[in-house]
Amino acid sequence: MKPFTYERAQSPAQAAAAVARQPGAKFIAGGTNLLDLMKLQIEAPAHLVDVNGLALDRIEALPEGGLRIGALVRNTDLAADERVRRDYGVLSRALLAGASGQLRNKATTAGNLLQRTRCPYFYDTDQPCNKRRPGSGCSASGGVTRQLAVVGASSACIATHPSDMAVAMRVLDASVETVRPDGRTRVIPIADFHRLPGDTPHIDTVLERDELITGVTLPRPVGGTHVYRKVRDRASYAFALVSVAAIVQRDGSGRAAFGGVAHKPWRIEAAEAAMPQGARAVASQLFAQAQPTHENAFKLPLAERVLAAAIEQGRS
Repeated sequence: MKPFTYERAQSPAQAAAAVARQPGAKFIAGGTNLLDLMKLQIEAPAHLVDVNGLALDRIEALPEGGLRIGALVRNTDLAADERVRRDYGVLSRALLAGASGQLRNKATTAGNLLQRTRCPYFYDTDQPCNKRRPGSGCSASGGVTRQLAVVGASSACIATHPSDMAVAMRVLDASVETVRPDGRTRVIPIADFHRLPGDTPHIDTVLERDELITGVTLPRPVGGTHVYRKVRDRASYAFALVSVAAIVQRDGSGRAAFGGVAHKPWRIEAAEAAMPQGARAVASQLFAQAQPTHENAFKLPLAERVLAAAIEQGRS
């Protein structure tokens, strides 16, 4: 780990200003991803701005019927909240499918959305990686690709996004609230928050460097059966090969988003009109542009089967 300076922010705008002032500065909250990356020297921030003291750790009901989740709400608390369990069950289930109890106790809502990929080539600093070092190449292309993307990738990067929570947020049509150093705020639909790799895979989201997430809002609850299914290589503490967050009605209609298949949570709303016809009809549209490798082509039939199981669970 390389030397760095440190300060505690007193307000969200002050935190954003501190990062704007100092080249190479980063926000830190739970640190469950950033500290690992610092130890491996994948990330080497010159300055850390601690946002843990900010009053962003509450879950509040919105007048129009949704919820506002503070950026610093811990994953354990979010999963256990009575309102989340009752009205947004897919989110609670997705959170409990991720990491371990110890990590969920520290990990925050904002930090979960900002997780960096777990692609093994990103973590191996002896290997070229466009996400870690732009322009160096993608070692994953032509390498071991079993865990990697089958859709939405590019010649520059075939990594996947690791978050379970983000997949559930995507199916719930959440929005991300932010603040800039001058106090300006904006609201970003979750559909637009994460980027596909294109030619710039090192840029994971649409956030500016000095833009701080302050919260996530959920719209009014959507009725139906909330399902989160995650297929992985072992029963716990593993990232998804394929996951699906679905909200299913008794007639089989609904909505679905996938994890483990792309650089961001993968959802195409137009395909959801085919859900009453079955998973195959949906998958044929969702993955029409898929470009799997010989090692991860199994993800396509697996995704269809996981969605079929979710639809069946919703209908029963």
